[in-house]
Amino acid sequence: MEDQDVREQVRQRYAAAAVAVSGTGRDALAVVDADQSRVLSVSQAAASANASCCGGGGEVDAAFGSSLYTADEQSELPAAAVAASLGCGNPLAVAELRDGEKVLDLGSGGGIDVLLSARRVGVNGFVYGVDMTEEMLELARANAANAGVTNVEFRKGTIEDVPLPDATVDVVISNCVINLSTDKPAVLAEMFRVLTPGGRIGVSDVVAEDHLTPAERAERGTYVGCIAGALSRAEYLQGLSAAGFVDAEVIFTHEAAPGMRSAIVRATKPSRS
Repeated sequence: MEDQDVREQVRQRYAAAAVAVSGTGRDALAVVDADQSRVLSVSQAAASANASCCGGGGEVDAAFGSSLYTADEQSELPAAAVAASLGCGNPLAVAELRDGEKVLDLGSGGGIDVLLSARRVGVNGFVYGVDMTEEMLELARANAANAGVTNVEFRKGTIEDVPLPDATVDVVISNCVINLSTDKPAVLAEMFRVLTPGGRIGVSDVVAEDHLTPAERAERGTYVGCIAGALSRAEYLQGLSAAGFVDAEVIFTHEAAPGMRSAIVRATKPSRS
């Protein structure tokens, strides 16, 4: 399959998930406003979205979605933001955000990580979300408005060509999106470019064990299901080094499919000497 075909397939799957979540999410928000409780329709929307995107059904589903966030984190957000969570981890637990920092979320989807990050960095900080899917951007902006969060901005763009100037942010986060790119060196180079000197990345992603070949990864799941396109641990570390990062680490967490792991990825852009 051509790279452009893969990108379009990913876009269509996430657009469909955003549309599915938007309708159920609005119903859920009405109930939350009425009695301050989380409702079953949120879980139903999340299940619908996960069936369309990362996980793709079957035994990998438990490795993806809103269950990877704490109850306290979920309670901070509109129901539709929780329902639209399609990631494989919790990058906020990885990035250790600080008051006043500027953050970029690559592949921001329905906005869950952007909104949670905005609360962590406070009124003196700012968070950008970049996504290529118009439907997800619309959902994310609605979620930000419903949450009353103003220190955020969602921009349309690809993670291979980020619509931000050089040295704009202190931290780059991403949640199960880099594996979907067909040009991962470009993504890593863009992360390096937009970071300030001394800035860092805190990424959740699906990563293959080193013994799996690309063909064996494809046997375990589809590209749009966040499996076939995953880098191996060694490939990730090599890519980060080639982009200029230092102190890189890839730490496996839970299993996403046999030989495929959700992972924590950290690295730092060197400070000026």
